[in-house]
Amino acid sequence: MFSGFSKPSSRLALAPAIFLLAATASLQLRAADSEGEGDAIKGKAFFQQSCALCHSVELTPNREVITGQGPNLLGIFGRKAATGVKFTYTKALQQSGLTWNAASLDRFLTNPPAAVPGTNMPIPVPNVDDRKNVIAYLATLKAPAGVAVTVGAEETETPATPAPTSESGDWQNAKPGVQYHIQVSDLPKNFATPSAGNSPRVVDRPEGAEPSAPSGFAVKLFASNLEGGRIIRVAPNGDIFIAETRGSRLRVIRAADGAESPSLNQIFLDHGLDRPFGLAFYPLGDNPQWLYIANNNSVVRVPYRNGDLQARGKLEVIVPKLSDTTGGHSTRDIAFSLDGKRLFISVGSGSNVADGIGKKTPDEIKEWEAEHGFGASWGSETNRADILVTDPEGKAPLKRFATGIRNGVGITVNPTTGELWTATNERDGLGDNLVPDYITHVQEGGYYGWPWYYLGNHEDPRRAGERPDLAGKAIVPDVLIQAHSAALELVFYPTKLTGPAAFPAEYRGDAFVALHGSWNRGLRTGYKVIRAHFDHGKAKGTYEDFLTGFVVNNRSVWGRPVGVAVAHDGALLVTDDGNGTLWRVAPTGK
Repeated sequence: MFSGFSKPSSRLALAPAIFLLAATASLQLRAADSEGEGDAIKGKAFFQQSCALCHSVELTPNREVITGQGPNLLGIFGRKAATGVKFTYTKALQQSGLTWNAASLDRFLTNPPAAVPGTNMPIPVPNVDDRKNVIAYLATLKAPAGVAVTVGAEETETPATPAPTSESGDWQNAKPGVQYHIQVSDLPKNFATPSAGNSPRVVDRPEGAEPSAPSGFAVKLFASNLEGGRIIRVAPNGDIFIAETRGSRLRVIRAADGAESPSLNQIFLDHGLDRPFGLAFYPLGDNPQWLYIANNNSVVRVPYRNGDLQARGKLEVIVPKLSDTTGGHSTRDIAFSLDGKRLFISVGSGSNVADGIGKKTPDEIKEWEAEHGFGASWGSETNRADILVTDPEGKAPLKRFATGIRNGVGITVNPTTGELWTATNERDGLGDNLVPDYITHVQEGGYYGWPWYYLGNHEDPRRAGERPDLAGKAIVPDVLIQAHSAALELVFYPTKLTGPAAFPAEYRGDAFVALHGSWNRGLRTGYKVIRAHFDHGKAKGTYEDFLTGFVVNNRSVWGRPVGVAVAHDGALLVTDDGNGTLWRVAPTGK
């Protein structure tokens, strides 16, 4: 709720501390209710559904603060902004001068970027009653006596978990051409290492710093000052569209084939959107009639013709609601089947491992799955951690195409095979090397494990014994990626492309994947673009580093790749939402 795009922390083995907090919180919740400033009990329920993915309110059994992608919120009332322990805050929040109380929290949650320009917190709480309730709940979160929850601002750069000096595959060893082949047999045991808290500090791009690509490629800064530029898609005529998620707007960039800088860069649409992410042109082919846009909890479209530089008509709602809850993972991607008859929509989970959804009896599970699909989660996770499907007009009932995909941030259709593919963020809290992220083709009706299992028959210890019927039923993905790399968008390089910046033949049909990087690894990995190897549309299970150099050290990064796309001329385009940049990678000598 106060941090940004996220992955959560472990909640295992916390019983003593949680019992202490629960005992005091019960009295505090009742007291808050009596003041008439919001319903703290309702606020707690809202927090668990919408905020707990990023923010802990717990302590370890040793009475230490648990942190994750967002700061721990114990003792938030009366705390100066950016002074919580074991968390790296943005410079904007450090310089905001805020002290958290009911009034400042209300202003911040109403519109975080407006309250603190430059914050990494993109998710507002627009409903006034929800804000009152969650603020009433936050007021009850008193830190137990003797537990320090704040430090001086100069100390907030300290990582929550000390990191080892070096490790194969970490940021220090990443460079173009380094090969990886992660297999299920390589997986460590659960909790082989502690669950790390190592949120990155995003710094300004150092003077002269730029990403590194393989020999024979040139990397150029193509555009800058993007407001949270994330997903990138290229129109048939070559115009480049970027979803500026944080700014709730779309940008269009135009450049001639072979050009190393744009000839035009402007806003395409800046109203009626809610954290847009996925983009898709429809129908497929050279003459689309619509641009589809995935909001946080809906899919809309706007009339579009090749060459449009501003939206030519009103937004039309295609899918008015994707799920009943919107907290947690907030990005939604979309893609069309090659025959144009199906619209796929990815919806990430609201929590790390379905926290708080409760249990069902075998009979209840059977009844639930008959309607919602094999392995489908329920409660606040209904229609979450899934890929959904409908028709392009949104008239067909919204159904689950596949389940158990924790956060399939990016989806696309392999043009060679017609299969749907996803790049997925797996769960946190099991150690530095669990659970691997992945890219995979998605089987219709397939179950991919979340939250009860992962990678086949590996049971999540936090859900132990709950679903013996799912043992061994989780599909093993095609390409496993280092855990906590945070795989986001993926794109297949065309097999036939003759532009002036076309890649060599050996790259044709391979996939490029943006790794955003995560907070949950002691020694940082990710923060790069990888190339996954394919043979006639089938994954080999291997990948290699393609674009690296975004990491300064184990505390700081200057770039976080998100979007990847192939330009009209064949160049690879990469967005970075850390410093708001767009990079162009093309072979030299062309």
